[in-house]
Amino acid sequence: MDTARAPDSETGEPSETPAPPAPALPAPVSFGRKVRSAARWSLINTVVMRLGNFATGIVLARFALGPAEWGVYGIAQTVLLVLLSANELGVGLAIVRWEGDARRFAPTVLTLSTLSSGLLYVALFAAAPTVADLLGSPDAAGVLRVMCLCVVIDGVAQVPGGFLTREFAQGRRMVIDGLNFLLSTSVTLLLAFEGWGAMSFAWGAVAGNVVTLIGCGLAAPGTLRFGWDPAQARALLRFGLPLAGASMLALAVVNVDTMVVGATLGNVSLGFYVLAFNISGWPVRIISEAARRVSFAGFSRLAGSPRALAQGFSRALGVLITATVPLCVLLAGLAGPAIQLIYGGSWLPAAAALPWLMALGLIRIGSELAYDCLVAVGQRRSLFLVQGLWLAALVPALLVGAHANGIVGVSQAHVLVAGGLVVPVFLFALGRGGIGAGLIARACAWPFAGGAVMAAVVLALHHRFGDGRLALLAVAATALAAYAVCVLPSRHFLRGTARGERPADGRHRPSAPVPPAPPDMR
Repeated sequence: MDTARAPDSETGEPSETPAPPAPALPAPVSFGRKVRSAARWSLINTVVMRLGNFATGIVLARFALGPAEWGVYGIAQTVLLVLLSANELGVGLAIVRWEGDARRFAPTVLTLSTLSSGLLYVALFAAAPTVADLLGSPDAAGVLRVMCLCVVIDGVAQVPGGFLTREFAQGRRMVIDGLNFLLSTSVTLLLAFEGWGAMSFAWGAVAGNVVTLIGCGLAAPGTLRFGWDPAQARALLRFGLPLAGASMLALAVVNVDTMVVGATLGNVSLGFYVLAFNISGWPVRIISEAARRVSFAGFSRLAGSPRALAQGFSRALGVLITATVPLCVLLAGLAGPAIQLIYGGSWLPAAAALPWLMALGLIRIGSELAYDCLVAVGQRRSLFLVQGLWLAALVPALLVGAHANGIVGVSQAHVLVAGGLVVPVFLFALGRGGIGAGLIARACAWPFAGGAVMAAVVLALHHRFGDGRLALLAVAATALAAYAVCVLPSRHFLRGTARGERPADGRHRPSAPVPPAPPDMR
């Protein structure tokens, strides 16, 4: 494993320590309880916020914005997410990952993060017209310049936000995210109905991020202090730069399709594609996002025990996949009726791409959890190789798919590369980290079998009963019931208990401390 020189707490001089330093394995009961509590808050937070965003999107798509405006927004959002993946040079993760008193090096992290984010925004501001032209959306230049102010705000918020994640303080984070949602949504809706188009998204995002910065600063007092220690800075950059590069590659993988569609098919097709991709991301955002707020911190604390880490990852993956499969199957099998019912008939062209993108969403959930685990155990080179290979294979495949079959071809190319190339490479990388394919197969077997049964039920009943609202509700309920029966035998594995085991207080408890997995990247 690589090493980084973390400054000694007494002398201030750098000393050789593992990079990132592996914390001692925590006490099972207290750690498990703390992580489970954080996961519950994170899940509630994510579900509430995503339902709110879902409702807002319906209102905007039906009454305020058309596919072309969504296309411009998609371009700006893509550029923003790619910049956010590396705006703080990866040093913000040290707040969560490094052992000891994080306040000792937090001022240096804040200085590095703010400087790098500011410089990145200046470069983007100057290059915005060129970037927009290259992506086939010249109208996006102004939106880019406004929306990417979030890069600077996020750079400052990295340190207080990192302390909340380190302490599993997801209850406080839920309050902050709620305030962010209220203000950003209010601004976006107000400007959209005043005719601001895609610019309404930009100012809404900026307003929400300002609230998040203020809220995180108040929830983690004393963390917004600038400072500079050259030894700490060198250690932080050695730790963070590889992670920032891997993160940027990961975000490029998820968002390069938007660039390809915008450049080859135009804003209207891009609008339909962005809508379909956003729908496919519902499981990712609701389920995976909540898990990732605790998974990295949890895996980091289990990194010193390979057996506990392997068991924890397997069980976390099992819970994630079990929760995700039914959503993916329903949205894939009922794509057309769902889009027409929710967004209206004008958005029906998006339905053709949705089944393929739902398959991609399922792969993304597993790959994001694997990403967090590999970071926690220090497999940074493996991450570079996986993400680099993914991107290198994806770009030509997307271009071929776009010219051959429009947004459907782009979606098919995504699934072909992810399932046929990237999943095997991730399995190999996890195997090198001590997590064998057998554990992963055990985690996925029952939900995949249940998903196959569920898909058969959806196709058969939908063909028989049609697209009426009551018919769709009956089809979904029957399919979910069939899925529940299929995955029932896996309940002991998902709970982390042996068959028949029941603690004295009558409640099941996990046998090892693991990051629970219940839930952009776009």
